[in-house]
Amino acid sequence: MHQGTLTEVIFYSFLGGAVSLLASILIVKGGMRTSKGFTKLAIPFAAGALLSAVFIDLLPEGLASSESNIVMTSALVGFLLFFTMERLSQWFHHHHEEDDEHHRSGSVNLFILANTLHNALDGVAIGSAFLVSTKAGIITTVVIAAHEIPHEIGDIGVLLARKLSELKVILANALGALAAVVLAVLSYVLGGEDKLPVGALLGLSAGFLIYVAASDLIPTIHKSKAKKGKIDLSLIVLIVGVLAVVLAVKLADKVIG
Repeated sequence: MHQGTLTEVIFYSFLGGAVSLLASILIVKGGMRTSKGFTKLAIPFAAGALLSAVFIDLLPEGLASSESNIVMTSALVGFLLFFTMERLSQWFHHHHEEDDEHHRSGSVNLFILANTLHNALDGVAIGSAFLVSTKAGIITTVVIAAHEIPHEIGDIGVLLARKLSELKVILANALGALAAVVLAVLSYVLGGEDKLPVGALLGLSAGFLIYVAASDLIPTIHKSKAKKGKIDLSLIVLIVGVLAVVLAVKLADKVIG
């Protein structure tokens, strides 16, 4: 087998990002932004998807590629780093009357940062796969794009629910797509995952996402109490988010394996 070329890495990683970007545009422009039902269900779905991505995908991958103490320490650092960044953001704006608005803005920015790092790590996987062969690279790109769909839907829903403008939601998605392309190229040029601290990066990303889910999404769900005698729809949707990512990851493992 011959390894893929740099041109192929750029083309396929860009193609994968373009598909994700197109999906975000269709969701945003398809009237989802004004749908109260969509934004209400987006939060629990995203919480389930993020937590599932962390414990079913990111941490196991990290532990498979690096020592456990490195991965878990990085996850703790990621969690504490996000906490510190958000606290600093609130401290800088404590003299404003719109504290809630600044808190929401800071949380959204951190969420976008975490999602961008997650996409960048997908790029590392794509670039490394092309070092094996063009076929491996293409399969990896397709599989990553497929198993990111439920995660991306949740991410877009969260940003819309946080009152982000349509343009900013699309730009946030574009930033993630660009990060995947840049890291795919960097990984390919450097010689694969062995030259990058992938375990630490996966742990860091996991810590970020745990913080977002635990400090922002889940408390938001608890604010919306289930009506007496009725099924708690938020709980069901959260479980659906978990299962969607579990299923996507399992299918991805079968295809790659």
